[in-house]
Amino acid sequence: MLLDIFLAVIGLLLLYYGAEWLVKGSSSLARSLGLSPLVIGLTVVAFGTSAPELVVSVVSSIEGKSMIAVGNVVGSNICNITLVLGLAAFFHPITCHRSIIKRDIPIMLGVSLYLLILSLGSRLGRFEGATLFSGIILYIGYKYNNAVKESKQSSIEDSTNYDFVSEEIGDVPSTSKQVVLILLGIAGVIAGAEILVGSAVRIMHLFGVSEKFIGLTMVAFGTSLPELATSVVAALKKEMDISLGNLVGSNIFNILSVLGAASLIRPIQIQGGFIESGLVIDYLVMIFTGCLLWLLMRKGLSVTKKHGFVLLCCYVGYISYLVLKTHTA
Repeated sequence: MLLDIFLAVIGLLLLYYGAEWLVKGSSSLARSLGLSPLVIGLTVVAFGTSAPELVVSVVSSIEGKSMIAVGNVVGSNICNITLVLGLAAFFHPITCHRSIIKRDIPIMLGVSLYLLILSLGSRLGRFEGATLFSGIILYIGYKYNNAVKESKQSSIEDSTNYDFVSEEIGDVPSTSKQVVLILLGIAGVIAGAEILVGSAVRIMHLFGVSEKFIGLTMVAFGTSLPELATSVVAALKKEMDISLGNLVGSNIFNILSVLGAASLIRPIQIQGGFIESGLVIDYLVMIFTGCLLWLLMRKGLSVTKKHGFVLLCCYVGYISYLVLKTHTA
């Protein structure tokens, strides 16, 4: 028991530092190759903070632990909006551009609804996975085109954001060190995922709780650590667009690319049925938190400390619901 808990912690640390090394090495290499900060932000950083979710869900899917794969994504998305954003807002009120309210959050809600519709058959097959993964390609292309247009009008602001990203992520000047960091990062997230999933399943068996519960709670929190660190640091630095953009973009990435890739590799079967297993409630909570965020921000374009407290209460309430459901099952 203690060994499994220790291994789970080691797995979480490997996921966290693996993602950090991957982002640092990849972004430094991208800058060395002359890629713009815009491209780096849309690809490398977005992928890096969601790499743990991607690897954990793919590994879980390959090993036939489909409920961990799905629960990880749904739980991470709930955790990002309620716990991570709530904590970030507690450090400093978070404001954003109107484009996040008008475009990105509605896209996040639309993608969440689409996932719910796909899951009604209690199975995410390769066709469903292909449609999801195609969505992330379209989303990145859409964001790239919009960002190019906007960057021409606000080059000074982009330069400021680039300085923050460069300072936070760190710059590695040596090409050989960049490659080593990338390889270490990939190895870290893969090894961390294997260790975390294995130890989580063993703990699950000891306590008699379901795969879904483990995926929605411990695994989801662990894979959200990169988003938590990035968003809280961004809030402390008062770089609010980075904080909120990181979370909304990560939620979209989680659904489209993580579940898309996992179901492409191996179809995901929702054990016990989508509605019968109660997973539909977790999907609805995920959609509700997205709607709540939109409602909180649509007027003042900000998440205040009071809003942050509301979001944190939502997370505590959701975790309490999961625990009570597990004990009464």
